[in-house]
Amino acid sequence: MTAMVKQIATEPLLSVRDLHVDFGLDEGLVRAVDGVSFDVMPGRVLGIVGESGCGKSVTMRAILQLVDEPGRITRGEIVYRRDAGDGLGSAGVDLTKLPRHGAAMRAIRGAEIALIPQEPMAAFSPVHTVGAQIVEAIRLHHRQWRPEGGGLSVNDARDIVVDLFRDVGISMPEQRVDAYSWQLSGGLRQRAMIAMALSCKPRLLVADEPTTAIDVTTQAQVLALLRELQRKHGTAIIFITHDLGVIAQMANDVVVMYLGRVVEQGPVDGIFHAAKHPYTRALLRSIPSISGATRVALPTISGTLPHPFNRPGGCPYHPRCDEKIGTVCASHVPHLTQLGNGQAASCFLHQDASETA
Repeated sequence: MTAMVKQIATEPLLSVRDLHVDFGLDEGLVRAVDGVSFDVMPGRVLGIVGESGCGKSVTMRAILQLVDEPGRITRGEIVYRRDAGDGLGSAGVDLTKLPRHGAAMRAIRGAEIALIPQEPMAAFSPVHTVGAQIVEAIRLHHRQWRPEGGGLSVNDARDIVVDLFRDVGISMPEQRVDAYSWQLSGGLRQRAMIAMALSCKPRLLVADEPTTAIDVTTQAQVLALLRELQRKHGTAIIFITHDLGVIAQMANDVVVMYLGRVVEQGPVDGIFHAAKHPYTRALLRSIPSISGATRVALPTISGTLPHPFNRPGGCPYHPRCDEKIGTVCASHVPHLTQLGNGQAASCFLHQDASETA
């Protein structure tokens, strides 16, 4: 029995394979996500990092089946492995095959896979109390609180919300549960959003740049809170950010994206101490260091992210790359190559041009 449990635990909770998300606009086709693949392991934190416009948030929205029109998933799989013993369905389900507004997807979204959005002020309704909105979510997905069946009363759900507020460090939770979002500070709104995301005991938590709109002190508190909750509940987390400092604090595994593609992935120590892709190394060089020379300009990445309607041929990073190889990088697309120690990179520095995908 123990061997069986260990075998199941080594399987990814979520597997994304060759995911493509396109936006058909009047101006042309935008390939927001272009063949992304990665795994999320149970109880671990996967950090997805890259510049604005690299496809991080669209990947997240695809996982949750929340891609807005005219965007659509055109290819690939998103396999979510449900708990085979919960009576809710098969052990593995391809989320791309589920209707986005169907009962099966709604049973997973929010309950088993939850989201912490970038801006909690926009996520909460300003005309309903924060507590009332979380109560509604809990009563909708009451199975997580009463697996034996039977609904939850409003008062029972409210008591759960008060306990959740206490768990995420909101002072005076009995009073704050009746507050509106605009009555709370940015840090309290973010904590309330975390409480809402955790309210249905999700197995996977997607945090889409949850510290972007808050000050540095509050950011440190929120990161510490997420780390503690992750350790306490064993929840897997996808942490999306452009801040490599946050990735160093939060992540076990890292995916680096550029122009809709995965350019490097691996354990956090390998990425930070032995990065293999020129883009990852350039990002790391741009991080300020307390031991660095003073009054010296930080290194920058030359050029800008290409326009989505004018994608370069070959390796998408080659126009900005200081290590490009002749005409090879401009004419061929490298594939993700396994390099050992769990690391992989999409670069001709680590593969022959004849091995193009």
